[in-house]
Amino acid sequence: MHPRREVFTAAAPAPWQRAAVGANLLGPDGGLGVTIFEEMTTLALQTGAINLGQGFPDEDGPAEIKAAAQAAIAAGANQYAPGKGILELREAVSVHQHRFYGLAPDPQTEVLVTTGATEGIAASLLAFTGPGDEVLTFEPFYDSYGAVIGLSGATHVTAPLLAPDFFPDMDALEAAFSDRTRVVLLNNPHNPTGAVFPRRVLERVVELARQHDCLIITDEVYEHLTFGVSHVPVASLPGAADRTVTISSAGKTFSFTGWKIGWLTGPEGLVSAIRTVKQFLTYSSGTPFQAAIAAGLALPDEFYEGISAGLRHKRDILSEGLRAAGFDVFTPQGTYFVNVDTAPLGISDSVDLARRLPALVGVAAIPVPVFCHPQGAERTRSLLRFAFCKKVEVLEEAATRLAALSGKL
Repeated sequence: MHPRREVFTAAAPAPWQRAAVGANLLGPDGGLGVTIFEEMTTLALQTGAINLGQGFPDEDGPAEIKAAAQAAIAAGANQYAPGKGILELREAVSVHQHRFYGLAPDPQTEVLVTTGATEGIAASLLAFTGPGDEVLTFEPFYDSYGAVIGLSGATHVTAPLLAPDFFPDMDALEAAFSDRTRVVLLNNPHNPTGAVFPRRVLERVVELARQHDCLIITDEVYEHLTFGVSHVPVASLPGAADRTVTISSAGKTFSFTGWKIGWLTGPEGLVSAIRTVKQFLTYSSGTPFQAAIAAGLALPDEFYEGISAGLRHKRDILSEGLRAAGFDVFTPQGTYFVNVDTAPLGISDSVDLARRLPALVGVAAIPVPVFCHPQGAERTRSLLRFAFCKKVEVLEEAATRLAALSGKL
């Protein structure tokens, strides 16, 4: 039997309601809820729990990047940056793409600086999609994808990622495409699962995108956070460059998530279209931080290798505690998230456990079903996501607390 397409349309009267439905924030009664991140953070504060829910580091990135930002502020780089971003950063992005992947986007016409990757994704989707179009993502998906797809008026179609490796079922992926598919929005390395998709999966996505004549927008913010596998940019694959927009940011690589410096690269025509939308969102932002990130992108290979090695060590510390707790642990190949299955503990409802976990053992996590539409939520009902982008001593304490879970249930 051919797999059934998983289609979700945020049918709501107002744009903000479509955005809320797309991100699972609007209840059946029409009431507006809070994000799961806000809910879990509130519970962590109330109970004094270690917050391994929202994915942000608890320590700053390299001192030389902070010093570069301070120097830029002192030098007067405090007014609007050009709408495209300062040339220094656009050139640094181009050099970075060539250095690591052999790509050579023109910094004048094929690079655009954005207010974080989130704005780059939003501007791209709003530039190219609308009512009658379909946007295809993997599921689970980062919540802002559903929100912006809903805001655009397009229909959200998903292809499931399946445990234990969280790669897509290829038949289901093929079935998810249609003659209405306008954009494939691909996140690799993948949040929330931690999967790093192999070349064969990415090549099939490109092949299907060409068959259906649709664009590929790739969110590659975790490009340097991989463990034992190499990141393959979609734009580097045969037949992909002319239809691919690649998005990344400084927040994950350099641990400066509050600076909100992102960028995208792609063919001139696509980048120009996105810039047309982006200039009426923020126009520009973070002038001194742009200069600092330009300096950061030029850091030596040892820095990038150190990011991966340090996070891998943290992953293993937390994973040991999760196994001791009795969870089935899915070891990630990238990002800074590890997913577990609660079923071995006799628990099938991860949302309920996430709400109880801070009081039970003093650790907060995020239930994976919140990253899904109803059908996918049922499929991932027993999965929890933990972030390991924290100090080693914090993760060691979290691991100790988690190891005591089975005795408290």
